[in-house]
Amino acid sequence: MTVLGAVMRPLFEVAPSDLPAVAMGADASAERLSRVVFTVTECCQMTLLNRREATLVRKLDAYPEELRGFAYEGAGVGLAALDHLLPWKQRTRRFVDGAASAYVFAVYLGAGMGLARLRRNPEPFRRRLRDDVFNWVVLDGYGFHEGFFAHRRHVQERATPRYLSGYGLSAFDHGLGRSIWFATGADVKRVMATIEAFPESRRGDLWAGVGLACGYTGGVDEPTVEALRARADAYRGRLAEGVIVAAKARHQVGNPAEHNEIACRVICGVDSREAADVATTALVDLPTDEVEPAYEIWRRRIRMQFA
Repeated sequence: MTVLGAVMRPLFEVAPSDLPAVAMGADASAERLSRVVFTVTECCQMTLLNRREATLVRKLDAYPEELRGFAYEGAGVGLAALDHLLPWKQRTRRFVDGAASAYVFAVYLGAGMGLARLRRNPEPFRRRLRDDVFNWVVLDGYGFHEGFFAHRRHVQERATPRYLSGYGLSAFDHGLGRSIWFATGADVKRVMATIEAFPESRRGDLWAGVGLACGYTGGVDEPTVEALRARADAYRGRLAEGVIVAAKARHQVGNPAEHNEIACRVICGVDSREAADVATTALVDLPTDEVEPAYEIWRRRIRMQFA
């Protein structure tokens, strides 16, 4: 056990009272979503208390396969928090360069959440990762945390962080969209009403976040996914974009899920393996000259397939 981790651990505790009321309902969707939240929290705290990476990986891999991505997301929360205080260690970067390479998306999502919990600007951390494509995922994680744990300010009042601008705000809104899926208990009517309260310029990114949450986390049955597809209307391509990214993240670690299969079939018209292949192909020959974020080019290539 690390002394620093033990000191930091209370900062990352999550109680039911910390969550939006709808997300803590009694139905199956709310139960599924709250289980995911507490898996992430548990693994964050476990990461803070485990000095050795090999020990941490063994404990993360002991989680049920379907929840393992969320376990690695929790690890990302803890690692980013430690990296903020001891930046020369570069634990997060070392983790994704090695044992967690297949879980890079989950770890980066968690890292953004960790920085949000510490109320730190995520931009310097994002740049230190030296990842030309996926470093923007950190801001997705940041947006999720702010939308879920500071729901009133960032969802109901639609405030944005003062230190984010340009594409950073788009990536932030991807995470905010994911938080809406959780915070509404995956209720399609609530999801739509919440997004429609935002300026039109932000809605596409929010729908993309909803698609990722629906495809990766699930929590609903097929008729609900069909209703979501119908409600997305003009933003169906953005919804599909998120679902495809979710398929990529799951197949990359050999962890497909029935709810992802349903989302791919209903929203995208392909099975999850085909969806993951679309995302993989879209990564080929990405320009990384920073004229436009490579991550955005990748996502645009994906959504154009389903426009």
